[in-house]
Amino acid sequence: MRASAFCYPWDVVGDPEAPARLAALGIQQVTLASAYHSTRALTPRHPRHRIVTARHSAVLYPPDPTRWRRGAPRPYTQDWVDSHDPGGPYAEAARALTEAGLEVHSWVVLAHNSRLGEEFPHTSVRNAYGDRYPWAPCVARPEVRAYAVALAAEAAVRPGTGTRGTELESCGWYGLAHLHAHDKTGGVPLDGAATALMSLCFCDVCQEGYATLGGDPEQLRNGVVRALEQVWRGEYTPAPQAGGRAGERAAADALLGAEATALFAGWRDAAASRLQHEAVAAVRQEARRAASEDGRFPVLLHADPAPHRTGANAGTRPADVLGHADGVVVPCPGGAGGAAERGDALGPFAAHGGSGETLAANFTVVSGMGGSPHTLADDAAHTRALGATELRLYHAGLASDQDLAAVTEALAALTPRD
Repeated sequence: MRASAFCYPWDVVGDPEAPARLAALGIQQVTLASAYHSTRALTPRHPRHRIVTARHSAVLYPPDPTRWRRGAPRPYTQDWVDSHDPGGPYAEAARALTEAGLEVHSWVVLAHNSRLGEEFPHTSVRNAYGDRYPWAPCVARPEVRAYAVALAAEAAVRPGTGTRGTELESCGWYGLAHLHAHDKTGGVPLDGAATALMSLCFCDVCQEGYATLGGDPEQLRNGVVRALEQVWRGEYTPAPQAGGRAGERAAADALLGAEATALFAGWRDAAASRLQHEAVAAVRQEARRAASEDGRFPVLLHADPAPHRTGANAGTRPADVLGHADGVVVPCPGGAGGAAERGDALGPFAAHGGSGETLAANFTVVSGMGGSPHTLADDAAHTRALGATELRLYHAGLASDQDLAAVTEALAALTPRD
């Protein structure tokens, strides 16, 4: 199975040994961040630093000023990775990786941007209580969709860098779930259904959208608040994890009522699908303009097969997304305990995939982040049986030497069976 490892430009820039070290893992591709959210990242092997703090969402290349209108959402530049390359740290890293024999695909984060939410507060998701999620741009808003589509095209296709494809992360709804500094939101455990209700948006655009579908926005908002009162009072029994994604939707129906959840789904699914279609089309148009070397520039989405799910792996309708994108990257927990989740995640996409789409199983291979690099060979074999065609490994720059050794061993074990 073809394998790609995720990487940040700062893992490569300033470390001349990084490209060869990555190639020695046995991977064929690196998925390299070109537009990324704020983070604090460990660099355990870099000769110049150990911690990189990306203070806000930013692009790792110089954005084209003619593409972005003043006073509207736009990408932010970064100053935490030094590079003398005119194309910025992304270009410098991409060229170094290409020279090492690795194919480079860009990694673009779209609807996840806390700085955007602070500068343009009206663009954020607002829950039923009126609380704003600044990290979560509302993708139903025209200005957010225009920003995300333009960013997808610019950040995905980086002419002159050897970039041969792209993966779009958070191309859809973001919601409540968000890794946050000093987080204090775990006092009342929320299952998938409760999280879905807490992720519903009630900004002015979404309320107007609910009304166009025949719903009363205020009644819908009050219904969500009443439903969640069961959760806050401890009277709600969370849906069993064994129920998977379908169980979450059934639990949401029980909490809120099937008619209301269907109305929310009608609006939100259409908004997400529109963004996904437009983003993929914009990337392809940009790739044709840039005239990629072999005429092919695959566009993959980081995706979940349950439309109600939010986050980096945005909810999709499998038949819809595979009807226009070149494939999907799907989160897959490693180890024996993740077998059911892998089937629940990959199965719906495999059922709708054709012969040409990529179905990439994404495994965390950082032990310190809950990954299972030592079971990667067995996990990969299991996902292949479920229909996966490729592997994604998160994350080569963050992993320890021991984790990378386990990855190298696993990929070597897989090669003869292919």
